[in-house]
Amino acid sequence: MRIRFWGTRGSLARPGPDTVRHGGNTSCVELRGPDGTLFVLDCGTGAWDLGRHLVAESGNAPILGHLLITHTHWDHIQGFPFFSPLFSAGNEWDVYAPAGLGQRIEGTLAGQMEYAYFPVTLTQLGAAIRYHDLDERPFDVGAVRITPRYLNHPGIALGYRLQAAGVTVVYATDHEPHSPHGGAPTERLVHAEDRAHIEFLTGADLVIHDAQYTLEEYPGKRSWGHCPAERAVDYAVAAGVRRLALYHHDPARSDDAVDAIVAQCRERARAAGSPLEVFAAAEGQVIELVAADGGAAGAPDADDPAARVDAGPPRPAPGPAPVTARGRGAAGQTTLLIVDDDTEVVDLLMETFETEGFRLLSASDGETALAVARVERPDLVLLDWSLPGRSGLEICRALRAESDAKLRDVPVVMLTGQAQAEHTSAGFEAGVTDFVIKPFKPTHVRSRVHAWLQRRRGGAPS
Repeated sequence: MRIRFWGTRGSLARPGPDTVRHGGNTSCVELRGPDGTLFVLDCGTGAWDLGRHLVAESGNAPILGHLLITHTHWDHIQGFPFFSPLFSAGNEWDVYAPAGLGQRIEGTLAGQMEYAYFPVTLTQLGAAIRYHDLDERPFDVGAVRITPRYLNHPGIALGYRLQAAGVTVVYATDHEPHSPHGGAPTERLVHAEDRAHIEFLTGADLVIHDAQYTLEEYPGKRSWGHCPAERAVDYAVAAGVRRLALYHHDPARSDDAVDAIVAQCRERARAAGSPLEVFAAAEGQVIELVAADGGAAGAPDADDPAARVDAGPPRPAPGPAPVTARGRGAAGQTTLLIVDDDTEVVDLLMETFETEGFRLLSASDGETALAVARVERPDLVLLDWSLPGRSGLEICRALRAESDAKLRDVPVVMLTGQAQAEHTSAGFEAGVTDFVIKPFKPTHVRSRVHAWLQRRRGGAPS
């Protein structure tokens, strides 16, 4: 595979004299498969130069490509209206992005190109464009197997693992560690999603990874959806990665400051006894990857990785739900149960999700929560750790012991102010699916809820 960086900056384009070496354009990477298939990873401002390059390179020949968008924050799609191959008839592009609940990628891109923002609408583009809304199910494009995986970001986002001809590249930008603790030893990464992230990177020849912050900066940036560079090294070392490209550089970071982080990260890898090669992604940089043994890429399991939920027969209702429960929405909608004894937290979460077409239920104590869950059989539970009566851990254990398969398997996202490793470990032993640490941003909770609901639904790319 052949990789070229066209945009390496995060959050905001920042051209200037102190970003010349590593670049000031936002996320955009060109990747060529072994059969020449063209992939573009994200479409930030770096896509403007890439588009001009592709047009000049092609002459009058049609340009056929595949655009893999991680998510639709502006620094990842702002180059789309300026990507010149989209304007010419005869060109063909497939555009892929994570499926949102009630939102499709075509609609999001069209919104960015409304008349108030841009003089050309999406429907006026000359190229033939096909749109694909993705979940975590693998799929093939030419000789390349692509495996998406949800990242931890305020806004549903996917990373991409691309495999072909014995070479593996992982593109994982805009990802925050799930656990606030952890380090080089993998056993300290107690969050199951951190372990799964390491598995996603395992054995890659190149990982292009979010490294927007440092560990020193990170405490003030929690829930912003980005990774300390040192933690990216820890992930890569644990995963046995060959090369790590630090990516999504902070717009406030000068070239010299980026170089200093690279030096610290190389020392961290050496201290761990790893041969990992660490470098900072830079605009214009080209990387050629070939299989170490000359063999063919092993194909990953094509089975749907999303857990399927057996709804089972409806439980006989033990009686009406307690009057201390509140609800909004109609039966038949995706149902969220919000359990917290802090009415401000409940109101905040109700406001966060009420515009998204969910049926919302709430309870303020453990006994009520369990009774409501048994009657209503929610699709996901947002559960406070500390509750009157039965604690969140006790409620989770009770749900996992239910005879109703849907309740046994329902995703439980624990809301807690407890950030210690032993609390996280105890939660997973009790059957907690995921943790959100208080105080949290509503956008962060929303992205976790969407990711778990999408995983439970499964489904092939459209």
